[in-house]
Amino acid sequence: MDVQAVLDGLDPEQRAVAEAVRGPVCVLAGAGTGKTRAITHRIAHAILTGHVTPQRVLAVTFTVRAAGEMRSRLRTLGAPGVQARTFHAAALRQLLYFWPRVVGGEPPAIIDSKIRLVADAAAACRLSFGRTELREIAGEIEWAKVTQHRPEDYADAAARTARRTSVDVAHVAGVYTLYEQLRRERNLLDFEGMLELTAAVLTEHPEVAHQVREQYRYFVVDEFQDVNPLQRMLLSTWLGDRDDLCVVGDPNQTIFSFTGATPSYLLDFSRDFPAAKIVKLVRDYRSTPQVVALANGVIGQARGAAAQRHRLELVAQRADGPAPQFTEYADEVAEAEDVARRARALIDQGVPAREIAVLFRINAQSQTYEAAFAQAGVPYVLRGAERFFERPEVRQAVVQLRGAARAGADADTDGTGLILTVRHVLSGVGFSDTPPEGSGPTRARWESLAALAQLAEDMAADHPGATLPDFVAELEERAAAQHAPPLEGVTLASLHAAKGLEWDAVFLVGVVEGTLPIIYAESPEQVEEERRLLYVGVTRARAHLHLSWAVARSPGGGRRRNPSRFLDGLTSKTSTPTPGRAPRAARRTAKGPQPCRVCGRPLTAAVEQKLGRCEDCPAELNEDVLLALKDWRAGISAEQRVPAYVVFTDATLQAIAERAPETLEDLAQIPGVGKRKLDRYGPEVLTLCTS
Repeated sequence: MDVQAVLDGLDPEQRAVAEAVRGPVCVLAGAGTGKTRAITHRIAHAILTGHVTPQRVLAVTFTVRAAGEMRSRLRTLGAPGVQARTFHAAALRQLLYFWPRVVGGEPPAIIDSKIRLVADAAAACRLSFGRTELREIAGEIEWAKVTQHRPEDYADAAARTARRTSVDVAHVAGVYTLYEQLRRERNLLDFEGMLELTAAVLTEHPEVAHQVREQYRYFVVDEFQDVNPLQRMLLSTWLGDRDDLCVVGDPNQTIFSFTGATPSYLLDFSRDFPAAKIVKLVRDYRSTPQVVALANGVIGQARGAAAQRHRLELVAQRADGPAPQFTEYADEVAEAEDVARRARALIDQGVPAREIAVLFRINAQSQTYEAAFAQAGVPYVLRGAERFFERPEVRQAVVQLRGAARAGADADTDGTGLILTVRHVLSGVGFSDTPPEGSGPTRARWESLAALAQLAEDMAADHPGATLPDFVAELEERAAAQHAPPLEGVTLASLHAAKGLEWDAVFLVGVVEGTLPIIYAESPEQVEEERRLLYVGVTRARAHLHLSWAVARSPGGGRRRNPSRFLDGLTSKTSTPTPGRAPRAARRTAKGPQPCRVCGRPLTAAVEQKLGRCEDCPAELNEDVLLALKDWRAGISAEQRVPAYVVFTDATLQAIAERAPETLEDLAQIPGVGKRKLDRYGPEVLTLCTS
């Protein structure tokens, strides 16, 4: 690709970024404004004009998927060979390369999860914690390390920054101390230690720093609003006294402050680099004017001097679409059921299921929607579940495609040949043009193979001369980057997990005070981060956007909840009764919420109602019965060709194992066991419970 072709098609602001081939450059890029396009074209333009060679470029981002996407775009632009990596991948590569020279001996093993080591450290402190508390302590240790607080400093730092934890800060500090001691004794290195040690090696060994700085002379950092102090320290070490740095970010999408990330490095970039060129990208190519107007309304109410000084007001570039909808429901069950119905209606209107998402504030909200979508027969994908390229059918398909590529299976290079060849190979592992009936394991396997077939069609459309070896190389690149093709199901995801993604239709659910903003967001800074979280959710939608809340958590519960303060002034209509649901809820009002069978507290969360107790309350659990129930469920699931959760959810099985019902009447009292399931499965379940 020639230089002019790289610049063609860019809007004036994107072109300004691409032509600013020397740093320092700060790009303030709003949602949907093409920031990845701008920075990849900038790198390609700098390479094609001879300002830098590909081997001298280090592009850093936060996810393996984003790094893989950047490398793929750069190859298309004629700039292969650029190092696009996450902070951790770049640091680890340097650390392992220089380890024999500066340290010697066996390099430490990298741990990808702290939980086991935290558990060992807690045991050494004579403390006993459940898995939830262990995860919380691990998160606190990560925060302390990225913000450069040692164990002896943790308690003061936590108090100063108003950290909230259910574990006593003294206990966290004690576990943190033992964690570090055990890590060193076992020659282990966590992700934070990896960054810190790499920076230390460069600082303490000038010859190493010189070699790294000679290798990498051109730096680009994406999502700069999410940089934490430890990452900023490593970046400064890489740079030395140079300023050939381009950073890209959106202060309106700062949603990871709880992990130690801070937008201050982005907002104060011109103070750190007075000669910096600042470019704002505000033309939104993703969303309709109606969605953009709501996004601007949400973020336009942000408080604080920094928010106002760096506010990015998006300008829609797409044609008009439907107005965002706002709906109030009697309870969360009604909300989930109606969202499932609306999703089904969109699918019937031609919107692919993979182009629909339901986004919520906390992961615990997903269970209600899983049940509602299963009941409605709407396929869904829970983001964060099994990795696509680790599925057996996908691994088998890739092996077959790789073998066909080596055998020279496709001589035709007009695009059609690639599509037909891929479909032919996939047919050998179970793919057909017509999907199987039902929604069980067979359908799930077909969906995986269909995603590969669709990927081949997309590649043929974008690159008509693509061959089967090209397609296999693309699959291997995607597998390494965990960049899965979209599956045919509605996405259920948390707002944090949705960042960086987009869909044709988005349902923002649970937009209620106490959930968004979350109840423990007390300081003005914490509340503003919750506002930005809603903004991220709104800007995920291309055309269809639905925001909803429930005035009661559960059917029959007190109707005391209010829509989020973030919606104030953005809609004049904040109540749309749900047909058929309000009268049913009213009939249950006198009954009130179910009490915990251990402590008596009213139960409001769906999972607690199924268990019949608070999640934190102790309960007797027959592990053998639970395992037997799960094995039985797996058999029924395979026999009926439906997902396991359609038979009974995990929470319902756990409740059954805890309560040990002896009669059908006992079993019927457990939430999740309705009359239909009682008639169909009741006798078998009782046999398992009493055997």
